Amino acid sequence: MTSARRSDFDVTDTVQVSSTTAVQAAIEALFAPTWPSASLEPLRRAFAHFERLFAGEIPGYYGVDTVYHDRQHTLDITLALARLLVGYERQAEPAARLGGERAIAGLITGLFHDVGYLRRSDEHDSRNGAEFTRVHVSRGARFLEDYLPRIGLAHWVPFAREAIHFTGYEFPAAQIEARLSDRRDIIVGHLLGTADMIAQMADRCYLEKCRDRLYLEFVLGGVALPVSASGQTEVKYASGLDLLRQTPQFVDEVRIKRLDGEFGGAYRHIEILYNGHNPYIEAIDRNVEFLRRVLRSENWRLLRRRPPIFAATADPMSTMRGLMVNYLKRIWSGARG
Repeated sequence: MTSARRSDFDVTDTVQVSSTTAVQAAIEALFAPTWPSASLEPLRRAFAHFERLFAGEIPGYYGVDTVYHDRQHTLDITLALARLLVGYERQAEPAARLGGERAIAGLITGLFHDVGYLRRSDEHDSRNGAEFTRVHVSRGARFLEDYLPRIGLAHWVPFAREAIHFTGYEFPAAQIEARLSDRRDIIVGHLLGTADMIAQMADRCYLEKCRDRLYLEFVLGGVALPVSASGQTEVKYASGLDLLRQTPQFVDEVRIKRLDGEFGGAYRHIEILYNGHNPYIEAIDRNVEFLRRVLRSENWRLLRRRPPIFAATADPMSTMRGLMVNYLKRIWSGARG
């Protein structure tokens, strides 16, 4: 990991991915010369809506209150997706090119791929967006069904409500692909799923965020301590450190099964933009190599970064820790009973 890279900047340390304005400008600079005849107005409206929605300024929604899946996470993935879309288009055969409107529809799907973590104001029983971890993708699909017609993209709803599922695990990739009739839509879906994985794993603070933030979300979302069909509480991740110990295997599986498998090595499309290099894959390799060193030494003090959280609530870490403690008390008291 290079010491010069800033914690809220992208993998190239050139775009501040905590800033909606900066990410939008970087994407427009890529899209305008690639699809010069495409209108960027829907994209601009989507970015403006995203900013207000995640800030809690849209009636009917609370702002983002998850600490791993915060605003920076979404913007980082969206920038990576834009680069993949442009990289693909610049080397595709004419018949296989995506076209500007499909690329914009795909990018807007990426921009709202984690909107399902946001709580609606009428969901009185929910206390944090992490509670929707297992179903957040389907919630995002329903959001897009409602939102895309508002910005003149109603005809892209059938695509978006399926393609968003490439970012989750609710449906197998083959099942999603079977519901998309155009091969180009499947390609965009693969690029979307790829961006979601490579950008977060290449994050400069990925390891600390897994230990300190993702574990909290996994507990509240029922992932760390799932309940079996027989009603027994199982332990998948015992702690943030346990999650980190399993991270090298997780990364290996993602690369084999999803990135190189289901998504067909789509991450390589970005390399045309970087003289044959892939800054995301290189950063992921550095993260995993560093984690293996930490695991061998058990010197957890090496993971000392404390990156900012870009959420809409005050002190979201303390809030989520309190919710986690209460959740664990209920789980274990029920297990003893």
